[in-house]
Amino acid sequence: MTLTLDAPRPFPWEKNYPAGVRWDAPIAQTGVPTVLATAAARFADRPALTYFGRSISYRQFASHVDAMAAALKAEGVLKDTPVALLLPNTPWHPVFFFAVLKAGGRVVHVSPLDAEREIVHKLKDSGAKLLVTTDIAPALVEAGRKIVAAGLVPRMIIGENAFWLGSGTLKSGAAADATTLSAAAMLNTVPQPDAAYPRIDPSDVALLQYTGGTTGLPKAAMLTHGNLTSALSILQAWSEPQGWIRWGEDANVLVLPLFHIFAILTILFAIHCGTNSVLHPRFDAEAVVTDIETYKPTGFSGVPTMWIAITNLPGIETRDLTSLKFARSGGAAAPVEVENRVMELTGCRLGGGWGMTETAPVGTNIPIAGPVQKGGTIGLPLPGLHMDIVSLDDPRKRLPAGEIGEIRIKGPNVIESYYNRPDENAKSFVDGYLLTGDIGHMDDDGFFFIVDRKKDMIISGGFNVYPRFIEEAIYEYPGVAEVIVIGVDDDYRGEAAKAFVALKPGARAFSLEELRAFLADKIGRHEMPAHLEFRLTLPKTAVGKLSKKELVSEEKAKRAKA
Repeated sequence: MTLTLDAPRPFPWEKNYPAGVRWDAPIAQTGVPTVLATAAARFADRPALTYFGRSISYRQFASHVDAMAAALKAEGVLKDTPVALLLPNTPWHPVFFFAVLKAGGRVVHVSPLDAEREIVHKLKDSGAKLLVTTDIAPALVEAGRKIVAAGLVPRMIIGENAFWLGSGTLKSGAAADATTLSAAAMLNTVPQPDAAYPRIDPSDVALLQYTGGTTGLPKAAMLTHGNLTSALSILQAWSEPQGWIRWGEDANVLVLPLFHIFAILTILFAIHCGTNSVLHPRFDAEAVVTDIETYKPTGFSGVPTMWIAITNLPGIETRDLTSLKFARSGGAAAPVEVENRVMELTGCRLGGGWGMTETAPVGTNIPIAGPVQKGGTIGLPLPGLHMDIVSLDDPRKRLPAGEIGEIRIKGPNVIESYYNRPDENAKSFVDGYLLTGDIGHMDDDGFFFIVDRKKDMIISGGFNVYPRFIEEAIYEYPGVAEVIVIGVDDDYRGEAAKAFVALKPGARAFSLEELRAFLADKIGRHEMPAHLEFRLTLPKTAVGKLSKKELVSEEKAKRAKA
């Protein structure tokens, strides 16, 4: 299905689009499995995935997906069945991602960084019927066994890492039992014809991707097949005229975690373009630079912490990064000095943009070449997207250029609702637009700028961190009377969490290390406070609510003096 986009034109940002980019480019929507099927037919013998130096072709990849889809169907995965993936970056992730969707199911992403209570919430909220993990780390298998033992899911599948490191057959791995299945053994299932699977419509939900909620617990964005494939089409409409796509020729060094929406778009677009995705289970600057030199990708996407580590790698000035023609940074703003260093090392500008889980995650992009260059911008709205600024008091009142308000967005890539969250839906969607919670403005040239966040979300190392969730966990520490968590500037992570604590009378103060040890099973590693400060009292509003703005102002003042 191809969408024709009609809207009042022209938009102010169109005049600053790179040459050849059109806002009204046709946007294609289809089922996600069709993306792989098309690529496998077009790029059959090209490498699709490379893992620890071993590659599998698009034909082999599609064959694995077909076999796994049949195996999942035999295990009861039918239309809309939720299947949870607790996986780092191994080939098992894309195999199961596509296989679940081909069988008609829904993927539920559970992060290996999640604390136990977060995993429990996501599994209960989504109603997951099956859990997939891998033996690459013993802790993941142990977590899976605890989940099954607790009755949260009836069965789990263990993807044996040895399968991808050998000749394609498993020599050792997890033994199957009544509650545990071997992923390698499941690949022996005879594939079924496409007609044996449910028909997939673009409106069908493909992915329950969790993001923050006002209750302190994550909520699931219901991303449809149409949302995800629209995002691919939008990205193609932006990238192809600029010469950023080498169909069936390029490589993609993928270190972004595949349970994150940024990485999902990255690998889906790589498959769409016939690109070889070189998977890294974890980020290591030396390994990334080596693979850039080896595979010669034209682009690399990372979060600012990754770029900081790469640019600070000893001897980096002697390494060859010149294959990169465009470099992307997402998740948070990159320091100016890092942008300058990337330019020195690669000869290309470090680009960026803005998006959300709810937008799959395309939204805006900063042109790396064009008639206008501006500092501090998140860029121009991408083709097919409507964006504007509305009053903080009335989300239906559009504001003119230059005035500050809330950014809102609509387009074929934007979700229509959250799963099981009627209250969130009522607050988040107005007249077909998603209210983003970001406060900013648009200038006369159509460039958007963010000046603050309506919510108190912290972006640390590219991950969304929600202060209220951390606060609720800290309240469980003996002796804590009140707590406020805010984000403070961090030269490496962009932002880090700082906890301000007021103690109960007679309670003993504790160290940051003691607090982090207490929180180890309650919040994720990426959510751990990096700073702790005790106060006799914490600031409050006139009605007695704890107030963060005074603490935020204090920290900004400290930073300005440093």
